[in-house]
Amino acid sequence: MAKTRSPLSEIFRLFLRLGVTGFGGPAAHLALMEREAVEKLGWLTHEEFLDLVGGCNLLPGPSSTQVAMALGYTRAGWAGLVVAGACFILPATLATLALAWAYVRYGHLPQVAGLLYGAKPVMVAIVAQAVWRLGRRALRHWTMALLGAACCAAAFAGAPPVAVLLAAGGLVLVIRLQRKGPARAAGVVLLPVSTVGGAAGLGLGSIALVFAKLGVVVFGSGYVLLAFLQADLVDRLHWVTGQQLLDAVTAGQVTPGPVFATATFLGYLLRGWQGAAVATAAIFLPSFFMAAMVGALAGRLRRSPLAGPFLDGVNVAAVALMAEVGFALGRAALIDGWSWALGLASAALLIVFEVNATWLILAGAAAGILLRSLF
Repeated sequence: MAKTRSPLSEIFRLFLRLGVTGFGGPAAHLALMEREAVEKLGWLTHEEFLDLVGGCNLLPGPSSTQVAMALGYTRAGWAGLVVAGACFILPATLATLALAWAYVRYGHLPQVAGLLYGAKPVMVAIVAQAVWRLGRRALRHWTMALLGAACCAAAFAGAPPVAVLLAAGGLVLVIRLQRKGPARAAGVVLLPVSTVGGAAGLGLGSIALVFAKLGVVVFGSGYVLLAFLQADLVDRLHWVTGQQLLDAVTAGQVTPGPVFATATFLGYLLRGWQGAAVATAAIFLPSFFMAAMVGALAGRLRRSPLAGPFLDGVNVAAVALMAEVGFALGRAALIDGWSWALGLASAALLIVFEVNATWLILAGAAAGILLRSLF
């Protein structure tokens, strides 16, 4: 991993901007980070970035947020990690908190359909470009390309993302070891999964325990988070209704940044401003420590004769998972002629003219609002 350090002001500006413009979910966030941190700023190579992505994908919690934190750690240590994580999380938290306030006051979410209608096609183009760039480096051999196709097929079939990552990494490791002859077996350290008993009330301590548990056991996308929230907050604790949960997840998805900001909305429903602050801190806090581990160990793992091949397989799977999510995002975003036009125009501007992705997202959102008001 590169040794050059970056000033905190540079980390602050980058991740605050990404936090404000990062619509579209983890795959879109990673595409933006790859474009900014690798292509424009040259903080690290494509291969090093893939190592961070692969390592964070193996952890529970919000993967793209952890990649942001790990990037900050590699550039400025713990201070960089805290600044990157806080700047990436804060815009989503504040936006979701505003929606929660409006929801409690008026009984519904403000209309955001136009913004998403225009922003999502741009994000599809950004994800497609990132998959192409990262894929060229991860799929360096026909066997890796074949593994990538298998991982993509498994993802489309509904296989858990972590299972796909582990299987791909294990397969490449076994193949490399067979080529080199007998080698020592390597142990795998698994993070313990904690459980939280039923809460007696709506105290801030109970809220903190429930959301901290989610921060260390939820693997995968926001849809996986929805399943855990349904099981805990609706079915077991009866803190919110199913409709309130769906509204909270919607708020987390329509705001930029991590979908895990859904916790802010739910915390506000449970205990107002204090509940929002506690739930947000609890669900994101574990990620700061796990991301630091990835940032610190990524370079050493790459040099290891056992971990290096495993990371190669994990990186292939990570690109395949990004492609699968990008395809799903495309199906949801490219729904008519106007959205296809926005997506294709964005792809052309990105590839041919290398237009700044941030301005493209803002322009797409503005165009979507205008189109929704006219038609």
